[in-house]
This record gives sequence, C-alpha cells and structure tokens, in this order.
Amino acid sequence: MADRQTSREGRNGCEVFDAKDSLEEEPEDQNLWPRHLAQKWIPMLFMGTCLLYCARMAMPICAVSMATSFHWSKIDCGIVLGGFFWGYCFTQILGGLASDKVGGERVLFISAVSWSLITAVTPLLAKLGTHILALMTIARFLMGLLQGVFFPSLASLCSQRVVEGERGFLMSTMNSGCLLGTLLAGGMGSLMLEWFGWESIFYSIGLLSGLWALIVWLYFLKGEVAPKQKESSSNSQWSLSRTRWLNLFKEPAVWAMIIAHMCISSTGYTLLSWLPTYFKESFPHAKGWVYNVIPWLVAIPSSLGGGYLSDFLIKQGYGVVTVRKTMQFFAMGLSSMFIVLLSGAVSFPSAVVFVSAAMGLTTFNSGGVAVNVQDLTPSCAGALFGFMNMMGAFGGLLMVSVSGYLIEVTLSWTWMFSLITLVNVTGLGVFLIFGEARRIDLEGYSKLVLI
Repeated sequence: MADRQTSREGRNGCEVFDAKDSLEEEPEDQNLWPRHLAQKWIPMLFMGTCLLYCARMAMPICAVSMATSFHWSKIDCGIVLGGFFWGYCFTQILGGLASDKVGGERVLFISAVSWSLITAVTPLLAKLGTHILALMTIARFLMGLLQGVFFPSLASLCSQRVVEGERGFLMSTMNSGCLLGTLLAGGMGSLMLEWFGWESIFYSIGLLSGLWALIVWLYFLKGEVAPKQKESSSNSQWSLSRTRWLNLFKEPAVWAMIIAHMCISSTGYTLLSWLPTYFKESFPHAKGWVYNVIPWLVAIPSSLGGGYLSDFLIKQGYGVVTVRKTMQFFAMGLSSMFIVLLSGAVSFPSAVVFVSAAMGLTTFNSGGVAVNVQDLTPSCAGALFGFMNMMGAFGGLLMVSVSGYLIEVTLSWTWMFSLITLVNVTGLGVFLIFGEARRIDLEGYSKLVLI
C-alpha cells in the first residue's frame, strides 16, 4: 500500500508513479475548473478562437483584391500567405511551456492583444511605401508569431482544467469557433470587400478582437475567474528533465501523432489559403459568399458532432486508441476522397459540395490526433502540442508556397489537390500503424514502481 501513497525518486530526479497513481491523483487535481468557472470560460474561449480565425483569414479573403491592386503574381501571393507560417513556427513551444507553467488564460490574453493590434494596422502598413510585398509579408509573419501561442495554450488548458471524458467535446467546441470565424470572415468579409474595400475587413476584425481582449481582462483575469496555476511537484520536476524529453521522443506513438498532426495541419492551411482563389478563378461569376460560407456551415455541426461522438464511444467502453484512429480515418481518409474529386472538371455546385464534405469530415480530427496529446502526455500537453503545431506550421509554410508555385507553373489546380491527398494519406497511414493512447509521460507508465 505504501507505493500507492507515496512516490519514489527516479534516476533523473523525477518522481515516479505507476498507472494507478496517475488515475487516483487526477480527480484531486486542484487545477481543474469547477463547473461554474468552466461555464464562464468556455464561451469566451469559443469567441476567442472565432476572432482568431477571422483575423487569420483576413489576408486569404483579400488576397485576390490585393493582388490586383498591387500587381502580385501567384508566387507573390504564396510568399505573403506563407509569411504567416514562418512566424507561427517560432512561438508554438514557447506558448505551450508558458501555459504549462503559469496557466494558459494569461498567455491567451497577451496573444489576443498583440494580434488584434497587428490586424488593425495592416492596411496602414500598405500605405507606408513602395515595398508593399515585403511589408505585407512582415505583417503576416508577425500575425503568425503572435497567434502561435494560442492553440498550445488551449491544449494546456484542456489537459489541466478539464477531465478526460470531456476533452474531446471541448476541443471540438473550440474547433467550431475556428470554423465560425472562417465562416464569418468569408461571408461578412466578402460583403465588406465588395462594399467598402479590403481595408475595412482588417479594421473591423482588429477592433472586435481588441474588445474581446478587453472583456477578458476586465471581467475574467482582473477578478478571480482565472485560478492560479497549481503545479504538482511531479509535473514540475518532469518538465525540467532533458532526459525525460529525449525518452519521450523515442516513443513511436509520439512521432505518429506528430506526423499525422503535421500532415493534416499543413493540408488544412493550404486549403484555407488557396480555396478562395480557386473558386474566384475557376468560377468567376459565382457569388463569393456562397463558397466562403456553405463549407463552414457544414463544418460547424460536423465538428460538434464528431467531438460528441468520440466522447460517447469512449464512455460506452470502446478503447480510446480505437476511437482516436477511427476519428482520424474520417478526418484524413474520407475527406481526401472528396479532395481528389476536385482535380477533375466539376461544376460550381459540385465543387461546393465536395469542399463542404471534405471540410466537414476534416473536423473529426478534434476527436483524434488533436486530443491524442492529452492521452499520451497530459503533464506537458501544452509544450508537446506546441511542438506539433510548429511542425504543422512548417509543413503549412512549405505546402502553401509550393502550391502557389505549382499553380503558377502548371496553370492548373490538379497538382495542388493531388499533393494534399498524398500528404493526408501518408499521415493517416503512419498514425493507424503506430498511434497509441496510453499515458507515457510518467517514468512508471509500464506499471513498474522503482524503489
């Protein structure tokens, strides 16, 4: 019984637990949100992710108009759009580490203040001189740099503040916020673009994002709604051990998760960046609000349904790893079948249907790889998710730029859709073979106790 009440010091200065220790101690975690706090924070985080994606999608929505105004080629557009991912790579791990250490709420607030400011001043930068391409690329780089901490912070919050049986639905809810933001940026953005010009999109999104950050500060962080991070000694010592990190990266399950996340993130970023241009050029007489709104109207309920389904299956007794792989098959396998169909000659209604189906199925990732990091390493989910997102952003940078080059050189969209399909299938195959869902961040996860 003694080994279930106390921990022993491991070889690397880490406290060692067996599987029973982790299961017994988790319900007593003082970092978990009480129900009344969760009911306040979750809607605010939902709105935050919504505004985050509004700001992120502003440039892709305006890319065609800006390219016409500033005489950009497809390669130039690819450089500007790809600038976001260069910045996005740098702050992922930093954001996760900071959130694991001090709590994600304050990290999210600082991030939101910064990227709302950059969004609002982007049109002003376009008026500073003749080097508009360089200035817009720098603005996108800064946007990526400042938004890079957001999702690692969400992953850290989810692992520290929410019990395991509710994490899938929470992450799918946050993903729905992203989709709603994309929908609003596409729908309202298309109308504002037509009525007031591209500058109005950046001004309005920057203002709304700043208001969100102000509300969070006045009514949440300034009061007692954000509990201070209470870090257990085991997690603190674990995070300081370089040896433990090296051992973690020797696990095939970790790399399977990272590769799958990198693949689906890079293909998702590519679609978000280039789909508005694809529809604009392939169907020039189509209404912009149709193809910028309908896919996201489909994706929002699909995301919520996927998160609910994953949690429901786990509660019904299905293995966690089986559920994660099933959800990922829908997200990367079935969705790729609809992407392939876009490679041929299709009508506008068919293209909207195929894109909507692909986007809807992709949201099932919220019950798969996106939450798998909390299965494997809940004590350092923020930092590891930051590394995963960094790899995904790097892949997105390459794919967005390469796609722009392929479209420019071949004068066809077939190569881009084929590349997306290939990357998705590769990542899915790796995850299906090597993916797992057991906890591996404790030295005694094999149920051995060192004395």
